[in-house]
Amino acid sequence: MRGGIPLGVTREANDIVKSVFVYILIGIGVGAGIYGYVPENFFEQYIGPDTWYAVPLAVVLVVPLYANAASIVPVIQVFVAKGIPLGTAIAFMMATIGLSLPEATLLKKVMTFKLILIFFGVVTVFIILSGFLFNLVL
Repeated sequence: MRGGIPLGVTREANDIVKSVFVYILIGIGVGAGIYGYVPENFFEQYIGPDTWYAVPLAVVLVVPLYANAASIVPVIQVFVAKGIPLGTAIAFMMATIGLSLPEATLLKKVMTFKLILIFFGVVTVFIILSGFLFNLVL
């Protein structure tokens, strides 16, 4: 025991931190690159608050990407700072986690192709709806 915490728990926590740390650094690097090199109005011009297709575009563009939930947060922070509406950024973040091609590959092992299409369709629709809702409310 170390400080009242069993050693097994401490090792597991260290393993989790080690496995996620690289992705967090990558996310911070991507966010810093976008923040430093992308012009201020670039995102606002294409997926700003007045663009009706911003949320669906953000959701569709993220499908080939795969990112850890922790690594996408710095990128989302930069997007919001650069003028992307919060609902669009949240939809992008949810789609990164829920609609990636690597996830579909993993689901293929336990689901039929038809069921994966239904899953992706339902998740896509509700992520887009929640993005629009957040944009209206926030």
